[in-house]
Formats: sequence, structure tokens, C-alpha cells
Amino acid sequence: MGQLIVHNSISANGAFEAPSPEDWLVLDDDSSNASLEQLWLADAMLLGRKTYEGLAAAWPHLADHPAMGRYASRINAMPKYVASRTLTEPLEWNASLIKGELGQAVPELKKAHSGNLIVSGAGGLVHALTRQGLVDEFWIWVHPALWATGPRFFDGVGPVRLQLVAATPYRSGVVWLRYRPASG
Repeated sequence: MGQLIVHNSISANGAFEAPSPEDWLVLDDDSSNASLEQLWLADAMLLGRKTYEGLAAAWPHLADHPAMGRYASRINAMPKYVASRTLTEPLEWNASLIKGELGQAVPELKKAHSGNLIVSGAGGLVHALTRQGLVDEFWIWVHPALWATGPRFFDGVGPVRLQLVAATPYRSGVVWLRYRPASG
């Protein structure tokens, strides 16, 4: 049975949208390779509508990009499930709509996959999955930056107690944190 993993990068103060593109990711070879390995462990992606539309507009065109091509080949090939009340099928980019409510559909997706289901994004879908207790782990890449503006990863969610599974620091100052929702 698959695990539902919320996977996101944030600034040290929890922002998930950079003020400008040049302010974003600080990666070294080690953290970049670890991030790519996580994608290879995933069977599929689960996305909200906004994240799906943003990623589907960019990733199919990055297959030949020198730095992003390794990611693009994996992301483009993997199945994607989209939670949306406004989109209609057929969807592009190897994607399909989730049928029914999250509380019923997500456990069925977990049963259908033996590997991880990666949730990318930090908006309404992540909040709903967290509130409904459907998240198995949170994989948070904390980047060495503070951003004065922008939405914060867990604004409006909680209280949810988390149990630290692992913390891995990288030379760039990035720290990968793995949490599970704590029982009780």
C-alpha cells in the first residue's frame, strides 16, 4: 500500500512562494540528488488544480533543460491525479481527475499504488488532506532564506502534532525534514 507524502520546499520562515525566481532554490549536488531519488521512489503525484495547471505549463518543456531534464523526465512520465471541482477530463500531461471526495478517493489511490504518492504544492489540497488525516508523512525542504512576504506553508492548518522521523542537513544549508503526524 502506498504512502501519501506531502513534499515541498519552504524558506526558513515557512514561505513557499519566492518573491522572485532568483530568490528560490539553493541546491548542492547532494540535496539535488536526494530530491531526485525521492521522485524515483514515487509511483504518482497528487495535485490540486492550481499546482497542476502551473506544473503542466512548465514541466513538459523542460525535458532538454541541462539542470532540470533529470527531474522533468521522471515527473513527466509519472501518473498524476488532480483534485479539482472545476476541471473536466481529458486532462493533459498524463493526468486524470480524482473521482469523488478526498476522504474516499485518497485511500483508494493508496491501495492502488505500492510506492509513494507525492503531493506537490501547499495550498487548499494540502490543507484538506492534513485536516482529514490522510497524510502519512511531510517531507519539507527548508532553504536558508527568509522572505518577508508570501503565503506560509501551514497557515490555517492545525493543530497537528508531528513526530520527527529524520533531519538531513546539506552543504548548501538546506535541511530535509521528515515528519509523521503523531498519534494521539
